[in-house]
Amino acid sequence: MPLPRRPAAVIFDMDGLLFNTETLSFESAVTAAAHFGHTVDWELFRTLIGRQWPDIRTRLMSGLGNTFDAEAFRPVWISHYETLLKLRLDIKPGVIEILDLLDRLEIPRAIATSSPRDKVDFKIGTFDITRRFHAIVAQGDYPKGKPEPDPFLMAADRLGVDPAACLALEDSHNGIRSAHAAGMMAVMVPDLLDPTDEIRPFCTAVAHDLHEVALMIEKARAA
Repeated sequence: MPLPRRPAAVIFDMDGLLFNTETLSFESAVTAAAHFGHTVDWELFRTLIGRQWPDIRTRLMSGLGNTFDAEAFRPVWISHYETLLKLRLDIKPGVIEILDLLDRLEIPRAIATSSPRDKVDFKIGTFDITRRFHAIVAQGDYPKGKPEPDPFLMAADRLGVDPAACLALEDSHNGIRSAHAAGMMAVMVPDLLDPTDEIRPFCTAVAHDLHEVALMIEKARAA
């Protein structure tokens, strides 16, 4: 599906879009829950993707019951996750290629993520792509997180670009809701979640990977 207009800027989500971190988060949640005698299965974990801790905590308690100690679970989950990041963090297909394209076309770009800034710096620093983004909006930079539009609106503001002229790239349902609410062209690049009938109307397009998104941008710029 072609883009309806040429993007003046591109705003990237991070986890699950630029890096394989959602897969690592799921694996670490499973092992951390097992430490406390509980099971985090895929059906529960999929409801946590793209959300921040207060919402995640509520969903974990609902799914695992009142005997589940979410506050004790959280640091163990983070510890397992950080170990996996050091061992198996990987960049997703097409990331370098789409950044190269944006350089050639002189299109500014930003990251809008629910992750804390130190985690962002570690991930993008590991693959030496920090300098390739003109702005970074992380947890704590905005009043309300996704699915509210605040992260994307702040990213557009920092780039000095009208939100309606921005292309937002997301892998999560909440991220797509956020980008759509910000008035942006929202393209979903699925990672662990496929687009649902509810989410598809919020998507300008659904792309298999970032290589496909790059083709969309090239065609839109040539139109």
